[in-house]
Amino acid sequence: MIILQPPGWVKPKGFSNGIAAKGGTTVFVAGQVAFNSQGVFEEKTFAGQFRQTLKNTLAVLAEAGGRPEHIVRMTWYILDKKEYLGAIKEVGAAYRELIGRHYPAMAVVQVSGLIEDEAKLEIETTAVIPENA
Repeated sequence: MIILQPPGWVKPKGFSNGIAAKGGTTVFVAGQVAFNSQGVFEEKTFAGQFRQTLKNTLAVLAEAGGRPEHIVRMTWYILDKKEYLGAIKEVGAAYRELIGRHYPAMAVVQVSGLIEDEAKLEIETTAVIPENA
């Protein structure tokens, strides 16, 4: 994986502008929400749902032999920008705990609704698992 950082650009915080990946297995993780393994929402706060959503994402990725450092792209769909910003410290802590300091290309998009009524966010992920992993 190669982080793409144009010369002279300010280094982004918490994401990469782009990533180039060669070879390996590409894994596309469907939009994940904060369901537990039985399809039930236990978490009600944004930070709690974020943590569970990341856990779900990593569980699906692990089924292909992938690890957090193999993630190349994430798109976060959130319902409420203010709620997201209000939970940013907890979101950052959960991210670092579960994914570490690996920052793929990311976008955070505020949307007007999600299919699951209890969901506060949904995250879609792409990973590339190297052939020698």
